[in-house]
Amino acid sequence: MGMELDVSKVVANLRRLPELIQKAAWDAAFDIMELTATRATERLQSGMKHSSGELARSLKYEVVNDDKGNIVGRVWSDNAVAIYRELGTGQHGQASPKDIPSGFQPVYRQTPWFIPAEMVDVDLNKIYGMRVITIKGRKFYISSGQPARQFLVPALRETGEKDARRLLQQRIHDEVQGGMQL
Repeated sequence: MGMELDVSKVVANLRRLPELIQKAAWDAAFDIMELTATRATERLQSGMKHSSGELARSLKYEVVNDDKGNIVGRVWSDNAVAIYRELGTGQHGQASPKDIPSGFQPVYRQTPWFIPAEMVDVDLNKIYGMRVITIKGRKFYISSGQPARQFLVPALRETGEKDARRLLQQRIHDEVQGGMQL
């Protein structure tokens, strides 16, 4: 007595598996970047007393394939204030604790600088305690920098540690379940 098995569907499904996994990883990367951007926005909004929301609205994310075919997710801001808030400025920024990715070494200005009072629309003395001086009838704020008030790196780390694996597993599960031919 013999038995014949038709494994053609199993073989076809196995051939489709790499494509399904690639699509799931791509979609999961979008989920992870979106969640990171959301968390970064929440951190910004909860830590800003004097804000128009412009910095939070400037956050963007994307997923791309690098030159080696790896899936790379990115979250960034094109607003220059983002880097100053993330890493701090001047001596105060350098001295403040912060989580800096490996291979990145910021350089901080070591001398104070002057900000013309008419160039800003808020009282920096009231908000940040910056000293005010008058030179030839013009008022200036003196700054030695601001400490880092990170929002992006902590959001990325939190998402990576808490959610990335689960989001990837869920996308793989859903894609494989939906993509297999029975």
